[in-house]
Amino acid sequence: MRALRSSLIGLALLAAQVAQAQGAPDAARIAAARPVVDKIFPVGTYRRMMDGTLSKMMDGMMDGVMKMPVAQLARIGGVPQGKLSSMDETSMEQISAIIDPNFRERTKRGMDAMMASMADLMDGFEPKVRDALARAYARRFDGGQLSELAAFFRTPTGDLYARESMMMFMDPEIMSEMQALMPEMMKKMPDMAAKAEAATKSLPPPRKIADLSQEERGRLAKLLGVKASDLHDGAATHDEGTK
Repeated sequence: MRALRSSLIGLALLAAQVAQAQGAPDAARIAAARPVVDKIFPVGTYRRMMDGTLSKMMDGMMDGVMKMPVAQLARIGGVPQGKLSSMDETSMEQISAIIDPNFRERTKRGMDAMMASMADLMDGFEPKVRDALARAYARRFDGGQLSELAAFFRTPTGDLYARESMMMFMDPEIMSEMQALMPEMMKKMPDMAAKAEAATKSLPPPRKIADLSQEERGRLAKLLGVKASDLHDGAATHDEGTK
């Protein structure tokens, strides 16, 4: 988890640096981009994507996981193959039918409630996404190209394309392929994890608190909002073990 967090932070910093290097588009191009964005990302796009379509995709993915052999899921968690031979044909669906007959319905209701909450959240977040899209289009297309796009989107075909371009990713054909990907990805997960571990094997291990200089301990304590004297390897190890 620590490696994943570090990678995500690194990607965010890289994205910020790339954006700064490219420079901010001028106001005129942003203004020219807004009609284009209003067409391809109209108000309520996220809700359209999440209401029904994304929910159905999640249902399909859950069904696929429920039908997967428990042994396959256990292998992903690192359980030795020798302990799984008797479970090769046992699925989560079979187990939950005994332990919690309402598991599937419970999961569906919970996911539907989460999707509804996410849709409400994204309604408020959408204006920021639209502004970001306008800047992105203004950076990649000049004024003349943006005018041509806007003109195309004013035609019947262009209007239809713009309205449906984002929703195409939610098309049943694509959703079906995405659902089919999940079991295959789960099968390959142990091998992917092993490759990730091998790729980082030559790197030195993370430093311990005891390895830090006094100045580094002070900086770390300030970042964490604690005293330098509160930093020690026992607490760090314990915290990681409880996550």
